[in-house]
Amino acid sequence: MSKVTKRKHVMNEALWDDYELPKENQSLVKVLKSKGNNLHEVTTPNGDEYLVSMPMKFRKNIWVKRGDYILVEPILEGDKVKAEIVKIMNKDSIKYYKENNVWPKEFDESKKEASPAEEDMFVNTNRNQMTVYQSDSSTNTDSDS
Repeated sequence: MSKVTKRKHVMNEALWDDYELPKENQSLVKVLKSKGNNLHEVTTPNGDEYLVSMPMKFRKNIWVKRGDYILVEPILEGDKVKAEIVKIMNKDSIKYYKENNVWPKEFDESKKEASPAEEDMFVNTNRNQMTVYQSDSSTNTDSDS
């Protein structure tokens, strides 16, 4: 199998080409940050935080960033790493989960609360900020004419 063909199959498997609900042992989590070596710190709807690993077949083909939602399956042999990534959620899969009442309500509320804070977080410091000052007194413009 060529590298391109393998990548195509891996992408189809990871990115929801089929819509199926999670199994009993699988759970939905939100990625908090990447820890390196294909490990990601995630949080559950309950607020528990732990590490998950990226399977070998997804490495160098799939990237997961902070704020993404993923479906994980627990692994038994891990002390620090407690689960492995099964699927990566996209907008269509999230919509499908919400329609079937599988989507955790905690993730909806946290997204609404975090949006104003996230807007302030990503400020480009390499460019000068323009500040516009407006005067409250309209007498200056009246006296000039």
